[in-house]
Amino acid sequence: MSFDASAFGAALPWAGGAVVVVLAATFAASKIAHKHSVIDTAWGLLFLVIAVAVFFRSDGHADGTRRWLLLILPVLWGGRLAQHIGRRTIGKPEDPRYEAMLAKAPGNPDLYALRMVYLLQGILAFLISAPILVGGFETGSVNAIAWVGVALWCVGVFFEAVGDHQMEAYRRNPANKGGVIDVGLWRYTRHPNYFGDACVWWGIFLVSASSWPGVLTFPAPVLMTLLLTKGSGARILEKHMSTRAGWAEYAARTSGFIPLPPRKGRPAQ
Repeated sequence: MSFDASAFGAALPWAGGAVVVVLAATFAASKIAHKHSVIDTAWGLLFLVIAVAVFFRSDGHADGTRRWLLLILPVLWGGRLAQHIGRRTIGKPEDPRYEAMLAKAPGNPDLYALRMVYLLQGILAFLISAPILVGGFETGSVNAIAWVGVALWCVGVFFEAVGDHQMEAYRRNPANKGGVIDVGLWRYTRHPNYFGDACVWWGIFLVSASSWPGVLTFPAPVLMTLLLTKGSGARILEKHMSTRAGWAEYAARTSGFIPLPPRKGRPAQ
């Protein structure tokens, strides 16, 4: 037997409860900060608390190495992301995306935000965490597939962290205000941080998929990738960036997601 189904079922309420606690605290913080965009900082924390809940509830019910991997990888990723977004947005006004959405909200904007922002993100985080929830209770030993997943996770964190650092450095230069970054990793993909995010979750999936029934959780990284490319990630950001001078030329020569050499015939500005 490679999966403890009863222990898995018993852990789900604990993971769900951890998500509810984070969302409730985030909503309270939003009332203090007078902006609902604080949920962006909590996004990484949702996965962090799910991983912690699974780790403690799976003690004695699963392979120890996989348990530790499925704790460490989400905690490091989620903690870094929360710290980065929190530091970037502290003291800033409400995100225009939330302003536009809540301006059209029927009835009480706070109740609408609870349904369409907090509850929705909590559900998405729970679904995307399927490899953690399932993998945390697999008893099969870790194999080469899991270590390939760890390597892919490392690639993802590199692209996220380095891409974020390069963007921050670019923004600190007043001469770049209103411009389009085309240096470092951003020369090879228009979204190194989103590409890195996808790699992180495909990597975590592989750690879970190295034993049965983790392979069945493949919809989770697919969902995350779709959110990053077609949902609230790259699609909305590119719509916002499309009005900037030089964007069309940059987009024409630069890969939209997977890092590739710039297309020839359109030299960087």
